[in-house]
Amino acid sequence: MNNRSMSTRLFDHIDLRVRNRENAQRFYAQILPAIGFRIDKSGKRWGLFEAEGSVAVDFFGFEEEADHQPNGNRIAFWASSHEAVDKVAEVVRQAGGRNIEGPELCVEYSPGYYAVFFEDPDGNKLEVCHRESATIAE
Repeated sequence: MNNRSMSTRLFDHIDLRVRNRENAQRFYAQILPAIGFRIDKSGKRWGLFEAEGSVAVDFFGFEEEADHQPNGNRIAFWASSHEAVDKVAEVVRQAGGRNIEGPELCVEYSPGYYAVFFEDPDGNKLEVCHRESATIAE
């Protein structure tokens, strides 16, 4: 495989299930713009927020599934600095994020790993982090 033809963009989108679309819409309409998904293209069926750009941009979508059960999976968003993590953490608090931990330094993950961990209204686990070094494999 020719690695030079690979994109530096490795993810395209997140497709999340929520129990209550209306609650999720209120929550994510506050959180996602603070992370960088500033274009709200939500419709009747989907909540949809895109990053700014011209053609194929990253997006975060969510759809109601009445029997959705959260699990141990976590979606982590990258932040450019500790200050950016702090700003998103404040938005999460104001938006009613649940089970908020941090922001805090998590050196057990890697040196300089700084993050806030939280859950959306349905219990889906999320994180916003800034890493200053590579991850540590055990």
